[in-house]
Parts: sequence; structure tokens; C-alpha cells
Amino acid sequence: MAAGIPLPKHRTEPAPARLFEPGRNCWRVEHATRAAYIVDADAYFKAFVEAARKAQRSLLITGWDFHSRTRLLCQGDGTDCDLELGEFLNSLARERRDLQIHILIWDYPMIFGMDREWAPIYGLGWKPHRRVHFRYDNTHPTGGSHHQKIVVVDDLLAFNGGIDLTCRRWDTCAHAADDSHRVSEGSAYPPFHDMMMAVEGDAARALGDLVRERWRIATGETLRAPTTPRKMDWVRHRKGLRRSVQLTESHWPQVLNVNVSDVPVAISRTAPSANGHSEAREVEALYVDMIAAARHSIYLENQYFTAQRIGDALEARLQEADGPEVIIVLRKLSHGWLEEMTMEALRTRMIARLEAADQYQRLRVVYPYIEGLKEGTCIDVHSKMIIVDDDIVRIGSANVANRSMGLDTECDLTIAADGREDVRQSIRELRAVLLGEHLGRDPEVVHRMIDRTGSLGATITELQQEHRTLRDLEGGAETSDGLLNVLSVADPEKPVGLSELAKIFSADDAVETARPSTGPAWGKIAAIAFVLVGLTALWQLTPLSELMDARRIVAWAQEFGGNWWAPIVTILAYTPACIVMFPRSPITLFAVVAFGPWLGFAYAMIGLEFAAWMTYFAGQQFDRDTVRRMAGRKLNDIIQVLRRRGLIAITALRLVPLAPFSVEGIVAGAVGIKLWHFMVGSAIGMLPGTLLATVFGDQLKAALDDTGSVNYWLLAAAVLLIAIATWWVRRWLLASAAQLRSDDSTAKSSRESRNHGVGRTRTA
Repeated sequence: MAAGIPLPKHRTEPAPARLFEPGRNCWRVEHATRAAYIVDADAYFKAFVEAARKAQRSLLITGWDFHSRTRLLCQGDGTDCDLELGEFLNSLARERRDLQIHILIWDYPMIFGMDREWAPIYGLGWKPHRRVHFRYDNTHPTGGSHHQKIVVVDDLLAFNGGIDLTCRRWDTCAHAADDSHRVSEGSAYPPFHDMMMAVEGDAARALGDLVRERWRIATGETLRAPTTPRKMDWVRHRKGLRRSVQLTESHWPQVLNVNVSDVPVAISRTAPSANGHSEAREVEALYVDMIAAARHSIYLENQYFTAQRIGDALEARLQEADGPEVIIVLRKLSHGWLEEMTMEALRTRMIARLEAADQYQRLRVVYPYIEGLKEGTCIDVHSKMIIVDDDIVRIGSANVANRSMGLDTECDLTIAADGREDVRQSIRELRAVLLGEHLGRDPEVVHRMIDRTGSLGATITELQQEHRTLRDLEGGAETSDGLLNVLSVADPEKPVGLSELAKIFSADDAVETARPSTGPAWGKIAAIAFVLVGLTALWQLTPLSELMDARRIVAWAQEFGGNWWAPIVTILAYTPACIVMFPRSPITLFAVVAFGPWLGFAYAMIGLEFAAWMTYFAGQQFDRDTVRRMAGRKLNDIIQVLRRRGLIAITALRLVPLAPFSVEGIVAGAVGIKLWHFMVGSAIGMLPGTLLATVFGDQLKAALDDTGSVNYWLLAAAVLLIAIATWWVRRWLLASAAQLRSDDSTAKSSRESRNHGVGRTRTA
């Protein structure tokens, strides 16, 4: 069993509300006047629209993704849907002058860019209204993401769960194979199953606090909690008419059935230790506690199933003679070969562990099936939900994956019956609804079968049918333990040592440079080794091995280099590559192979300088506030250095970049760096890296022609040169930023001292 959170002893009494321990397995426990379980995005989007239309002062939205073209209301035949998200939010802002809308989305890496909308801050695509504030959260450790999906309306009503306000989420509970509304960007997508929970009252206000704190961490801006919308009314009193302050009409959507009223709700979080903020692992702790509390059954739906400590907890319960039955609903297929090689392989190992421990035959791992789907597609189970007995229900954003336990930001809501029969009944009904949806049966039929068999697994077996059902998930291909350990890099449970590199230029690190090293950075070395071995494994075991054959690419590059227009295309290729953050080194390597080392190097430098000039020119067109948001805190710390030490600072910044190439150019243009300082500094700063890529490209071609002709001394010298230059520039930049802050602080103190002296003289 993995070290970490200990497994509580098996409870024999019904799971009580005292299961919740703020500070350990939850952040806060807050009262909800009403709560509802929402199944699938069609129901959620309708409830969101109705609630948002009632917003008076504040609408908070945070998520992993957001798309302004998301279609919210779909019904009837045909493909048309009403109400696009971006225009809907803008219309709300126009109609209500007191309404402020804040949207916080994960600042994703470009690997996810193909499925994303162009960022509104770049002035492309959707243009938010001036009271619709759109920001990105880039404060996570390397590899981490903002994964909470929360909407809060006036701090009176909140939604939380697994559904982002984005494309490719809408679907009904029917999950019909040929639903004409399930289209995004003109392309159909498979059925999508997910869940949300709606809460009203203090629980909603607590979620508002959570989103506002996340906003402060991500942007540095503090949002005020909205004043509760109220109205003045006249009531009859024994001494005459008197004014009375009352709440406005409820924000609760009429389309949403209330499942339970006046109930405590536990809010559990995951948050990594980053940027001076402490770690939160409440999501993991509560999962373990809930599994230990189960007496009869555990029903779990999730997108992933790889979390080590959750697997340990389930394994322990399956080994008990009187333990609960465990039903796990997952999706059948992964999204693409990369996820298949990583998360699906890790899932297969986890399921195999549980099957080996299931000596009493109480485990059932299934996937929802519907007839008529295209080959290679399945119902996408995206929900993050668990029901324990009839006593506890939990819905949130956290996957049963290691990263959701410690690396990403997550939020789950949990309700415990604590002996209340009305709450227990609502939980039973939800489980019947979900099983009925997956099995294509009426919930009442599911209810009766559970009562008759006394088992969820037996109910699934009895109610299976051909066209729509739950089928047993068969194990995937076996993968060696060694390769699985390498692939586990894709699902870390906490920031790996490599993430420290992301902090190297933070303002606070200027002090750290004075501290002596305590020894080799074995964590960083191990992380880099794992990544390299993982990439090698993917190269050897996937279609890349055939499509990306080195000799084939060299032959194609040399053929390309023979065209008269090839140098022009190569030079111009650097500009879009820099804008979309595609690595520049592969283009340089390609140029060297296509044109030879000297011409390849020349074309690379010309292309980089042209791209730099384009971004500088673009920066002159941007307003300062937009540029400040694009720069981020790390680059903002260096802006004063850029202004005062232009040529040298640009040279250093290009040699050891703090931000993407295009962002540095835009910032330089916006803050008024002299153009010749910028161009010359960029050329000098990019020279070593381009030379290194040229040397590697030339030696790579030599290795393919004749392995014995590789000059390893030349390669080692090039790497050493770059390492020394990086170390020196890092020290210089940090020292310069620290010195300027010290000078500014001294000057400020001097001014305050003089002003204080003048004030005392005048007072005297």
C-alpha cells in the first residue's frame, strides 16, 4: 500500500455528517437551502441560462476551458441551437449596469490550442463587453492545470461539477448515436455524459469566496463579494405600515427540480503547493474516507481511473469478507493514441490490481454502450461522481487520477444523509436515474430490481439489453512494469522536481541565489530522464516510428531545399511558429538539413529577426493594460530592467527567455524599447541558440550518413557554452531586477522621510 493518507477503519453505522473534517477532508461545510443533482449538459445549460438571467451584481465563471461560440439551448429536430455563450454574457452586461461578469480559465499550453478559442485579450474572435472581465490562470506548477468548473450567481446560487461552458459538451440523457445537435465547428462528436450539482444559500456564497480567492491568486486583483440583492417592501404592523427589507425573488431556476433541502454541503479542494500557497489534498482524503465508510455498495463514475491511493483504498475493501460491492463506470476508449499509451495503460494496471484482490467477486468495471456509434467512438463518460450506500453523494471536477489529487486545482461537493430519510431517498433516486440512463431503462425499473436482487451488480446483469446497456470493460494490452513507470510521468500526483525551473526567474528568487547549494538536483535529473525515456518509448511504440523516420525526413528536406522559393518559405515560417509558440529549433534543424549549415544558419537568423520585428511592431499597437496581462508577473518584474538597460537586457532576455518569443517582442514594442536595441539585442541573444541548433543539425545529418563522422567534442562544447551563458545571464538578470527594486525602495523611503520632515516643520 502506498504511503500517505492512512485508511480509516471500516464503519458499521450509517455514514454521518461528522465524516466531514474541515481542514483535512474538506475546506468548509456550509448550509444549502436547496440542492439539485444535474445530469448531462442539456439540463445544466438550461439551468445556467435561467439563473444567469436573474443575476443582478455578480456572475463568476471559472473552468478548464471556455468557448464563446458554445450553443446553450438545443431542442427539437434539425441542427440549429439558440443562444451562443459569448453574446449571451455580453447581452446580460448590456442590460444590467450593476452586473460584473468575471471569467477565469486555465492558461493552457499550445498542445491544447487546436481545440481552443483564440484568447479574447489578443483582440481576435469574441470581444467581451467592458464589464465582462476575461482572465487566464497561469499560476500552476509545470504540468498542472486549473480544473475547477464553477459558476456563482450573486453568491446566492452556484453550480459545481465536471461540465465546462465550452464546445463538445452538450448532450441529452438519451445520448442518441445520431443526435443532429451534437455538432461543433461543423463536425459531429460522440455522446457526452457528465454531471453538476447546484446549491443555494451559504454553500453558494462559499463557492463565491473560493472563486474570488482563485481570481486573486491568478490575477493579483481582489474582487468584492456582492451585496445580496434586496428590495424594500411595506408590511402591516400593529402600529401601522412599516418598511421591511426582504430578499429579491429566488435565483433558483424553475427548470431545475429540487432534490434535497436544508442540508450541509462539504466543499473539498485540491490545490498544489505553488507560488507561496500551501497544498490542499482534501479531495483525496475524502475519497479515502468515503470508501472506508461504505457498508453495502460503492457506485463510481469517472473519466479516468489511475489514482494510486484511491486504488489502495478500494483494494483494501475488496479484500474484506464483508466489504461492499464496487461498481465502476468508465468510458471504453481513450482520446487519441497518446492518452491510450498513458492514461489507458495506467488504468489497465489499476483494474488488474483490483481484479486480483476481488476474491469475493464484488467488483464490476463497466462502460455504457449504445448501438449505432461510429467505429472508434464511445459514450464519453466525463462525470466525476461517487455514491456510497444510500448515504453519501459526491459530485465535482476531480478525476480519479493522481494529478487530481495533488497537481491540478479541483473542487468537489458532498452531501451526507446523516440519518435523514429524505436525503437517502434523493441519493437512491439519483443512482437509479444514472443506472437507468446507462441501461436504457426507466429509473423505477432499476429501483425494483435493486430491491429484488439487493445488488447493483446483479441489477446490471438482469437489465442488460442489446441496443443500450452497460458492458463489462475488458482489460487492455499488457504493458511492462518498467514502461508503466515511465508512462506514469503523464499522471503525477504532485509537482515534479522539474517544476522548480518554472520558478527560476520569480522575484523572490533573487534572495535565494545567495544560498549555497545543498547537493545535486537528483529530482530534476530523474524527471528529465523519465521524460526522455517516455518520449523514446512513444517514438518506438506508436505510429511516429513509421511517419517520422529520420532518413525519410532528411530526403524530403533536401528535395525541398532545391526549390527557388524554399528560402522564402523557411524565413517566413518563423513568424507563425513564434506566434503559436511552436519550437523554433526544429525549423532551424530542418533548414540546416535542407540548405547546409551556413545557408541554414543565415536563413534561420533572418527568419528570427523578421519574426522579432513583426512582434515588436504588433506591440506598438497594443494598449499597456493588455500587454501587462500578457506579460505575466515574471516578465513584469523585468520590465524596469528592459527600460533602463535596453540593449543588454534584450540580449539577456533572448538568451534565457522568461516568456514566449512573441510576448517578449510585444512587451518590448509596447514599453518603448528602442527598435535598434531590440533588433540587435535579439540577434545577439538568439545567436548562441541558433548556432547550437545548427551544430546539432549538421551533426545529425552526419550521423545519418556515417555514424563515425559525428564530432562529439563539438557537440559537448556547444552544450557547455550554452549552459555557461545561461547560468551567467540568469545571475545578471536577477541581480539587476533586485538592484532596481532596492534602488526604488531606497528612493521611496527617502521621499517619504523628506515629506514627513516637511510635514513636521509645517505643524510646528
